[in-house]
Amino acid sequence: MSMSIGAPSVVPWWQGQRGEWYVVVQAVLFLLLPLGPRTWPGWPAFAPLPRAAASILAVVLLAAGFALAVTGVVWLRSSLSPLPYPRDCANFVRTGPFCIVRHPMYSGGILMAFGWSLKVQGLLTLGYALLLFVLFDMKARREEAWPKERFPAYGGYQIRSWKLIPLIY
Repeated sequence: MSMSIGAPSVVPWWQGQRGEWYVVVQAVLFLLLPLGPRTWPGWPAFAPLPRAAASILAVVLLAAGFALAVTGVVWLRSSLSPLPYPRDCANFVRTGPFCIVRHPMYSGGILMAFGWSLKVQGLLTLGYALLLFVLFDMKARREEAWPKERFPAYGGYQIRSWKLIPLIY
């Protein structure tokens, strides 16, 4: 079944009809997390928890996020695309990590970003993680419009599943 319903016409990538700008901003935020400034000069470290507790929670979030993202990639296989617009060969997957959340790779990235911000205890790093969450929420919203056109059962799946954060959102 081809994805001709609502399919964007072929245009240069910088015009962003398939969500290319989401990927560009996502790459910038992923680079800022480990390489960007962690806090403003002269500001104290972001310390929401004692150092030991923050380190343990950071490792848990990093590991859980990594596992969720990797299993999402494995379950999608040939349907995987960095763009919100799905490939023509895309299948409707609701098993594996897609039973936990509709966007496990985004969820994994969010969990890892917050885990990293706890690890380095940088206020700006926390801000990058929050921006990544907002970006993935917007990207997921745009991405979910296309499967609804192609797969009639997708609307029910949306109602019965978490979008990005298991048991929360």
